[in-house]
Amino acid sequence: MRKAILSIAILGILFSANVSAQTETSGREKVYRATHTKVTELKHTKLKVNFDYQKEQMNGEEWLTASPYFYATNELILDAKAMLIHEVALDNNGKKSPLKYEYKDDVLKITLDKTYQKNQDYTVYIKYTSRPNEVKQQGSMAINDAKGLYFINAQGTEPDMPTQIWTQGETESSSAWFPTIDKSNQKTTQEIYMTVPDKYVTLSNGVLKNSQKEANGLRTDHWVMDKRHSTYLFFMGVGEYAIVKDKWRNIPVDYYIEKEYEPYAKQIYGNTPEMIEFFSKKLNYDYPWAKYAQISGRNYVSGAMENTTATLHGSDILQKPGQLIDENTWEDTIAHELFHHWFGDLVTAESWSNLTVNESFANYSEYLWNEYKYGKDQADYHLMTDVNRYIHNPSDFKKNLVRFNYESREDVFDLVTYQKGGGILNMLRSYLGDDAFFAGMNDYLKTYEYQNAEAHQLRLSFEKVSGKDLNWFFNQWYFANGNPKINSSFTFEPVKKQVSVTINQTQEPLFEFPLAIDVYDNGKPKRYNVWVNAEAKNTFSFDVSKTPDLVNINADGVLLAEITDKKTPEQNLMQFTNSKEFKNKYNALTGIKDQLGKSPAAIKLLSAALKDPFFRVRIQALQLMDLSNPEQIKALGADVEKLAANDPKTLTQAAAIAALAKTKDKKYLPMFEKGMSAVSNAVKGNSLGAILAVDPSKANNFADKIDLEGASEELQAQLLPIIVKNKVTSQMSNIARIAVFYPFIKFQNPELGKAAEDGFNWIMTSDNLAATESITKIAGYAKNQMTDNPQAKMMMVQMLKDGLSKKMELLKQNPQNAASINKQIDTLNKAIENYK
Repeated sequence: MRKAILSIAILGILFSANVSAQTETSGREKVYRATHTKVTELKHTKLKVNFDYQKEQMNGEEWLTASPYFYATNELILDAKAMLIHEVALDNNGKKSPLKYEYKDDVLKITLDKTYQKNQDYTVYIKYTSRPNEVKQQGSMAINDAKGLYFINAQGTEPDMPTQIWTQGETESSSAWFPTIDKSNQKTTQEIYMTVPDKYVTLSNGVLKNSQKEANGLRTDHWVMDKRHSTYLFFMGVGEYAIVKDKWRNIPVDYYIEKEYEPYAKQIYGNTPEMIEFFSKKLNYDYPWAKYAQISGRNYVSGAMENTTATLHGSDILQKPGQLIDENTWEDTIAHELFHHWFGDLVTAESWSNLTVNESFANYSEYLWNEYKYGKDQADYHLMTDVNRYIHNPSDFKKNLVRFNYESREDVFDLVTYQKGGGILNMLRSYLGDDAFFAGMNDYLKTYEYQNAEAHQLRLSFEKVSGKDLNWFFNQWYFANGNPKINSSFTFEPVKKQVSVTINQTQEPLFEFPLAIDVYDNGKPKRYNVWVNAEAKNTFSFDVSKTPDLVNINADGVLLAEITDKKTPEQNLMQFTNSKEFKNKYNALTGIKDQLGKSPAAIKLLSAALKDPFFRVRIQALQLMDLSNPEQIKALGADVEKLAANDPKTLTQAAAIAALAKTKDKKYLPMFEKGMSAVSNAVKGNSLGAILAVDPSKANNFADKIDLEGASEELQAQLLPIIVKNKVTSQMSNIARIAVFYPFIKFQNPELGKAAEDGFNWIMTSDNLAATESITKIAGYAKNQMTDNPQAKMMMVQMLKDGLSKKMELLKQNPQNAASINKQIDTLNKAIENYK
């Protein structure tokens, strides 16, 4: 699963005040989340289902084949959430014999006809009705709802919303739509007969074996998955989609896409076959399933989900050329969910405590894909931004990567399991070397294929391949918490011509780790690789000709650590111009942020960065500079103009236009106006912002010409004041993501906060269902990220109540629009209720 998570900027606002660190307890002290005890072994699950769109319910029949796992038993216990159970029987070759059962508190206890022994199979028949809207379990930060089965616009009353059905099983929500043992360590083959209106297509796990026309305009599709996988990975999708065909080798690769976006399907999904080939070769284990399909769902409750052979994405994946030319923002997610088909679907975490063996690997697959496709700089940039999200969220510092003491199983879907876990795997790869690292992954997959595993088994595979003992690594990174916090110093001994570098750790517990140190002698670096022991102070000596110009620790950027480091502008320039690693360059560049008006070296560094081959470095330089400064415009202006006009990356062009806008020089107006006709959303958006800065009277003509759906929060924030001031109704829904946070933004950025508040009030005083739903949807995501901040929750509830009051007043003034406005009132009431 790829989480739907708010940006780090928004999270910083939400958690900047009154945040209490989450308390953790060891299993012996309070809670121990043991792996589910297997009493029954599921063998095969056969379902026949049809849908009641008016009631938003599903009628189901199930044939569940199982046997005792080890000990003999006469009982079958299944999870079945909020269902109506109509019939339970033993099925013996089609002959049904009624069985006694008890259904209470979402658990179905079935008394079998006799005591069965291990490997003695039986088949139970269950006729039931699934009622997802009656499910009571709550969502989480990662998955904001947990009712398993979702009807989207089932009655067709929302004109701009397609009618869809989709399921979401992780963590334990499959049992909301079929009785099962809803635990990650239960695997089974499956088949599903889905009866739907003939105008809809269906998608499920495995392959489509048959499609049969029925009476009354219906059709039954028969999907079969003949390889075992966990019950939370079962999937159904129904809707009006175009199916764009692709393939990898002889394996079908299908893209189920809303018809409006069909022309862009290959731009969005088209790298998938190359990803499958790359991962198959990298792991030395070919993609193990019969097909691969991807589909998107409206109002999806998370980011994306790796249902075996049938990945479900949120609708943010639906992008148009204006977005795609800048960057396919969903490509990392596509890689992430695909990689789960090895780590997560083929070999599955035996419990949620060990979710790292699923999600940390999927997170790291994003690094691997970027490294292969776009180069190491892009991969390192991606990893840096990921790890920084963890580093800047102190409430996660006390959480072990593998933890058996969580309050809710949903809590493990966090920055530790994903972002920190990916960084940990990058360290392990560096320590073992590529050959051993990937051979260890292969051994793990082959040893536990179609089974379940945990972190200890992962360790054993890496040890088996490499011959190295890895308890030291796993004990501190998997079974403990935190990370090194480091500062350093050095002294030069002129007689010995040696420099002594001292590494200080300031955190508890102390860590041991390999560390790369660059010592600059006569302006050139020499790399030393040392071992830091788990001590507060470690000192290392190196030969040098004189006092070093610079000592740079964590020079390869691999160590996941917080490093306190101060360098002069001259040292930052030296580090930038002499380093090959992205992170060294980036740290040097950001290190001059407060030095730009004080040193020629800082300007030289910016100039060098503008010519860097990696576009993210160019963008960072453009964002740091201030071309209203005469010295900077003189030294850098010509290069920035070239980037604005000709850079091969539209994101760099956009950043250059924003940099030139700070000059407020009207000579650039023709360039900005030309930018308004670009395909790129980023170029258009920044051009509009530039026109506003230079000649505000011209901006009104352009504000409705930019497609902000799916645009970056930076671009949305930049354009929000223009959109609100000029009441650009077509953009109303798109500003909701920023407007909903106005109570928090006001404390950080009063000017933007006021514009956001005006935007919120504009939405609440307008009859716009889509914009109101955007507000409540984002508020729902935020609620699950405020678990440690009751003050923020109170502020959000008060804001929603204020919005509700405005809608009530709007209803009084516009009774002729009662149907639409009442829907908006209901939406707000549900959002408020969700916070209780």
